[in-house]
Amino acid sequence: MKLPENLIQKLENRKQNNSLRRLPSFNNLVDFSSNDYIGFSRSESIFKLVHHYLIENDIIQNGATGSRLISGNHSLYQIAESFISQFHESESALIFNSGYDANVGFFSAVPQRNDVILYDELSHASIRDGITMSNAKSYKFNHNDFEDLERLVLKFPETNIYIVTETVFSMDGDSPNLEQLVKLSEKYNCYLIVDEAHTLGVFGEKGEGLIQYLNLHNSVFARIMTFGKGLGCHGAAVLGSLELKEYLVNFSRSFIYTTGLSPHSVSTILTAYQHLETEKETIEKLRQNIVFFNQQKNLLGLKPMFVRSKSAIQSAIIPGNENVKQLAQQLQDKGFDVKPILSPTVPEGQERLRFCIHSYNSEEEINQVLVFLRDFVF
Repeated sequence: MKLPENLIQKLENRKQNNSLRRLPSFNNLVDFSSNDYIGFSRSESIFKLVHHYLIENDIIQNGATGSRLISGNHSLYQIAESFISQFHESESALIFNSGYDANVGFFSAVPQRNDVILYDELSHASIRDGITMSNAKSYKFNHNDFEDLERLVLKFPETNIYIVTETVFSMDGDSPNLEQLVKLSEKYNCYLIVDEAHTLGVFGEKGEGLIQYLNLHNSVFARIMTFGKGLGCHGAAVLGSLELKEYLVNFSRSFIYTTGLSPHSVSTILTAYQHLETEKETIEKLRQNIVFFNQQKNLLGLKPMFVRSKSAIQSAIIPGNENVKQLAQQLQDKGFDVKPILSPTVPEGQERLRFCIHSYNSEEEINQVLVFLRDFVF
């Protein structure tokens, strides 16, 4: 059966704008595109430990499927959530099936009618979708602009205000001034929620994330930790008080009405977290590579192209879908997997090449891809 005409037209519009999304094919190019920052998704050690743990504890046979409120709450969940909460120095942790599920589940359930949500204009789509499903009023503030945020806060006295941001933004790779943001939220008794999807495994002595690294975790109402990036596995967790966990178990629809993760998935989460405590050299190598990338782009005269970032995400602005796609293809032809980010994913005129840095990238690879970029652009 054919698609309705209005849907066909939407696809045609994407094709005409050169912004049609397609599933990429597998390649053996040098990885500068995945979010596997410290290589956990390719870790043979984690793979073997997960299977050994499941067999040794006879968990595979005893794992039930279904909602965690019915038959899916196998024993591994309690072990993993306890470990995660201790690791992050939080009262509680509640595992969701993905970062998207965690954000949708949190924002659709927690802010109530007559509450107000103030969110950074560059917040991830999962945050925006959750906010859309909420009964609370919502307003965006200019990116990392806390004067604009304070202006909005002052409009709603005597109101529960939820402030939402990310520690590292997925398209720009930049970070807000978190100390200043905490002071502002405390000044006006706001509830601060921070998405840490791109800092787990990247920032902190053991990859605990930027909020905890800055010792601000006790001043944040909730942290959303996503495992599909730095940990290289499925799932996410909402960190917060015991009361917040109880509330989400009772009212978060993306938690209540979905099949819980399998024992294998939860065991992978637990094993990955345990590895964070022993992989300090890998995390340090990632930091060194980020520093080296920034040094080389400066030496090669590429700094003006890039958004300022000290994270594993480095974005070079190349306006125009056709321009950035052609440049990405040239780099791929040279053996480097660098992906173009097109509008409407980013605003028109802000199209970009996004370089994701990993612990397993060599300095030679980093230098070479930037030399090719320079040669193709200039």
